[in-house]
Amino acid sequence: MTENIVWHEQLVTKDEQRAKNRHHSAVLYFTGLSGSGKSTIANAAARRLHDLGANTYVLDGDNVRHGLNKDLGFSDEARKENIRRIGEVAKLFVDSGQLVFTAFISPFQEDRDSVRRLVKEDEFVEVYISCPLDACEQRDPKGLYEKARAGVIPEFTGISSPYEAPVNPELILETDRFTVEECVEQLISYLREKKWVD
Repeated sequence: MTENIVWHEQLVTKDEQRAKNRHHSAVLYFTGLSGSGKSTIANAAARRLHDLGANTYVLDGDNVRHGLNKDLGFSDEARKENIRRIGEVAKLFVDSGQLVFTAFISPFQEDRDSVRRLVKEDEFVEVYISCPLDACEQRDPKGLYEKARAGVIPEFTGISSPYEAPVNPELILETDRFTVEECVEQLISYLREKKWVD
């Protein structure tokens, strides 16, 4: 199927994009239970970095399922394909010189590792948004846990479908212990230590 498809190199390279943007580009891969704060922190961090002059974009799980992945369900196979597609899109953002945040439950370590393998070693940061299940259920901003407990939503991560916490993430943000602002500061401090942003 792909024998007649040829990869075309960009005339503007990734290094040139980074030099123009004056910062490194990478996938900041947020994973955690529903309600843990992935989207909230990813958007707050992207806003803060944007205000500091960085080029950022947030690929949010719900938003992507409105368009790119609207044909996918929530079986294990569909979840794998959801993450595969997001990984390919995130790689394009890295090539364009941006810091791309992905905010997906992404319950399986194998799938997260498959995205890591798409980019170079210094282009992937697994960020575990750590929050106990009971705290996520208390927040339940979308009412999903209540529906899952009632059997309305089958295969719901953390209830009727497993979540594999990251084995060795680059960064852990504990949203039950720290505010959104404190978590954002921890992330930015990490990026500054790596000299990826000013």
